[in-house]
Amino acid sequence: MRAVVQHRYGGPETLSLAEVEAPVPADDEVLIRVHAVAVSKGDALVMRGTPRAVRLAFGLRRPKRQILGRDVAGEVASVGARVTRFRVGDAVYAESDQGGYAEFVAVQERFVARRPATVDAVHAAAVPVSGTTALQGLRLAGIGPGAHLLVNGASGGVGGFVVQLAKAMGAEVTGVCSTAKAEHVRAIGADHIVDYTREDFTAGAARYDAIFDLVADHPLGRVRRALAPRGTLVLSSGTGGAVFGPFGRIIRASVMSVFVSQRLRPLAATRNGDDLAELARRIDAGEIVPFVDEVFPLERAAEAVARLESGEVRGKVVIEV
Repeated sequence: MRAVVQHRYGGPETLSLAEVEAPVPADDEVLIRVHAVAVSKGDALVMRGTPRAVRLAFGLRRPKRQILGRDVAGEVASVGARVTRFRVGDAVYAESDQGGYAEFVAVQERFVARRPATVDAVHAAAVPVSGTTALQGLRLAGIGPGAHLLVNGASGGVGGFVVQLAKAMGAEVTGVCSTAKAEHVRAIGADHIVDYTREDFTAGAARYDAIFDLVADHPLGRVRRALAPRGTLVLSSGTGGAVFGPFGRIIRASVMSVFVSQRLRPLAATRNGDDLAELARRIDAGEIVPFVDEVFPLERAAEAVARLESGEVRGKVVIEV
């Protein structure tokens, strides 16, 4: 099969198209013929091997796994002997840990769900990682009718789903973004906009029941000033120091949370087929819409990752296979 591979850490220039052996599904796996795969910030971090601590898991000197990509959408090509919920030809989507920048990928049945019926594969691929991160984070925050939520990083892949899901849950939503992306964030449902190029949400008078922080561009103490006395801060950002990335901030928040009335909660989103099924239901019900910024063919995967890293993206960048 064709796949985009990487033999060393670095920028998009390290990615190249190659012929590799197609995976064979295990007894509990579904082999998906990939029609589209989304590009995520996690892909870019793994590609560069940053922060350095990630190399303990992904390879100290060079990547152990040479194919990037977690968000896949396509159709079932074959199934393992113990698979019962899917048949060849089913339209599905999934979060893979085997590398989705390829024509085929094998995924355990429990992490696969039927694709939303109302969107194509390109838009379905925009959902898994970002959508489940948003859904699990909002549950952690306890968002419900009447809650006032601030989303720091509202224009990105995860942020867009947070805004839409929170609105569907009955919350009042404030989105933090740049001037150029304000209309997009308002269009996807935000009630209020904070333009970070003009104002600092931590310096204002507003206090929020929950803050979903996808950027980590303010010290924890300042973020807490914008949080209600018993509010919840959800921490979900891959940024931080060059060696340990966000882990220092996560440790500080976990320790601090013991001594304050506010809940400071790091989010470690996990793969979940049931969550994908819920997101598909919500998409088909019109509650949320996957937004795609730009689509690239597989042979231009390096350009797709560079586009994501540009910081100019609204929604998701997707590779069509």
